[in-house]
Amino acid sequence: MSFKEIKPEAILENPFKLIGTDWTLISAQSNGKTNTMTASWGFLGIMWHLPVVEIFIRPQRYTKEFVDHEDYFSLTFFNDDYRNTLNYLGTVSGRDENKIDKSDLTLAYENDVPYFKEAKLVLICKKLYVDKLKEENFLDKSLVIENYGDKDFHSCYFAKIEKVLIKE
Repeated sequence: MSFKEIKPEAILENPFKLIGTDWTLISAQSNGKTNTMTASWGFLGIMWHLPVVEIFIRPQRYTKEFVDHEDYFSLTFFNDDYRNTLNYLGTVSGRDENKIDKSDLTLAYENDVPYFKEAKLVLICKKLYVDKLKEENFLDKSLVIENYGDKDFHSCYFAKIEKVLIKE
């Protein structure tokens, strides 16, 4: 199967389901290597008059090094048949093994940005802004207690959606 390009505003999927329930893979390439991680936190919307995503990556995640090093990354969304694969890619570190090779996914590239051929939806994203969540900025301190016991606050990345590919 092949992909066709659509405009960001033509995405019909519910972003709450896409990210929060179905999950996504954040993938980036750096120095000829590709890494990916499963994510279930993020946003799709409009910022600075642009179609954007906002993703969150903890400091200890290997994929963070790839996203930090490059200007582009992808978000890849799958149908439910790939739930076990997403679980695997979210629990095994690319530092420890070549988890992409051990998965049932096939790497593809759009202008050197990695994504997976088995996807139903792919967002090619260009970083615009990065920051780190800060403990002192949480108004509801219970969120820190519930989510950041190790004080490993996420970095947050705003990125312009440069290209949307959907499975034909």
